Amino acid sequence: MSKIRILLADDHVVVREGIRFLLESRDNIEVVGEVSNGRDAIRKAGDLKPDIVIMDISMPILNGIEATRAIMQQFPRSKVLVLTMYEDRETVRQILKAGAAGCLIKKSAASELFSAIEAVHQGEAFFTPSVSKVLLEDYVQITGDAIEVLSQRERQILQLVAEGYANREIADLLCISVKTVEGHKDNIKKKLGLRDQVDLIKYAILKGIISLNRV
Repeated sequence: MSKIRILLADDHVVVREGIRFLLESRDNIEVVGEVSNGRDAIRKAGDLKPDIVIMDISMPILNGIEATRAIMQQFPRSKVLVLTMYEDRETVRQILKAGAAGCLIKKSAASELFSAIEAVHQGEAFFTPSVSKVLLEDYVQITGDAIEVLSQRERQILQLVAEGYANREIADLLCISVKTVEGHKDNIKKKLGLRDQVDLIKYAILKGIISLNRV
């Protein structure tokens, strides 16, 4: 099984070393490089082609948000997972606009970091609960009872997606294939007029399918 290749971008050496030590405790993860500023993050993303860049926001020369934006434009196959101390509304907005696939607060537990890496690697979004609250507050409310157009199975999958389960986990829980899960997710987005998994999560919270403290 191929390993998840990760590039670390953080200007604090101690933080980088701590994250590297944590990640390398997993057999399926390989840290392929480390950088201390946004400019080098872009360069290394091009050189190393990592699966995921774990990106700090506050870095010298070029900040993490601008580096994320550049990486998404130049190397879209690499996903960016932001790991930051900040969770204010404006920062979260900028992180999303830059194209990050996920955002964790640095005080998050190690288990949450691993969950985020797995989700992002599988093409899904992952946001820590405090960030999800900001996403919800900024969400334009969907009118009507569109959820009624979903089948029972689709509503079930919508809840599991919103609760953070990956496609493989949903498939195992429901005894269906991953391809079937992906098909249901596509149908849900089409029926509800949603764009991506972030919208699915916000919709589920808005409609009371899950609560904020479950995200």
